[in-house]
Amino acid sequence: MARLCSVSPERRHLLERVGAIAAASLLGGCRGAQMASPQALGTEAAGVSPTGPAEPSAAAGPSSVAATPPVPEGAAYLAVARGPSPAAITEAAIKAIGGIERFVKPGYDVIVKPNICVAYYGPEYAATTNPEVVATIVRLCRGAGARRVRVMDYPFGGTAADAYVKSGIKAAVEEAGGEMELMSRVKYAEVDFPPESVDIRRWQVYTDALKADLIINVPIAKHHGIATLTLGAKNLMGLIENRPLIHVNLHQRIADLVTLFRPQLTVMDAVRILMAHGPSGGNLADVKQLDTVIASHDIVAVDAYTTRFFPFADVDKVGYIRKAANMGLGTLDLDAIKIAEIAL
Repeated sequence: MARLCSVSPERRHLLERVGAIAAASLLGGCRGAQMASPQALGTEAAGVSPTGPAEPSAAAGPSSVAATPPVPEGAAYLAVARGPSPAAITEAAIKAIGGIERFVKPGYDVIVKPNICVAYYGPEYAATTNPEVVATIVRLCRGAGARRVRVMDYPFGGTAADAYVKSGIKAAVEEAGGEMELMSRVKYAEVDFPPESVDIRRWQVYTDALKADLIINVPIAKHHGIATLTLGAKNLMGLIENRPLIHVNLHQRIADLVTLFRPQLTVMDAVRILMAHGPSGGNLADVKQLDTVIASHDIVAVDAYTTRFFPFADVDKVGYIRKAANMGLGTLDLDAIKIAEIAL
């Protein structure tokens, strides 16, 4: 119980929920054996209407994704930094919203979740999060006193070990003092979702993501053939199994993931963005250089802001953004929040 006492209050209830079922998963140790029934995973898969709460109307003003410390006086709600150095603009964006110390406390166990989509393209193809952006976040966390900073993802193509190397993220993270974690099968368990989840009732998730004191979500902005865009909320799919079933009710279930994982900080990599043929890319002609990073505690606001970089997308075409806002998980009203625009 000593470890439980060190977990931040906003995550303690999640840890208590998953403890018993995670232990059962450790005994099973097999992904196939953990496959849940459609009824357990969500009502849409069972062919009936959802029985969860109906979607409320969109919030009129800003709202916090989780029990995040309030925006400090004088700080921005959302920051957009532009410049030639990915490390410098990442640090500037985080500083503008209150600094990493707003989120990371001494002794914290931090999970950094980038998008490490494929094992066969380097970062220049914009299919994976920029390694300098990830490494800068790791370095800042360590500087704030984090006990442990782990970086992980569940790639779409190729092995995680190969993707970590090819993306350049492994070398950058280890140099910054972080750890690359291969997501072990025995750490997945089927867990209950919060009451706010509209369609998902239970799903297999990586339980360490619920035990950590803090999740920092670090997506890359890119085209997606089905969801229109892969942004912050969709990046959370790397923390679950049985991902094809998410597509049964794609946009609602992506929004539902936010209710469980509740990343307190989202840092959007828009250094290079993928304009077509996502999520895996493979053609440099599809890549656009923006030299931009966006940061906020509000995953919805970050995703909504990022859509302006894509002429074919908005918050209605990327349906999970509006659904998450309608569930009270963030704000779409960017005119009502303080946005810092920083040029380096």
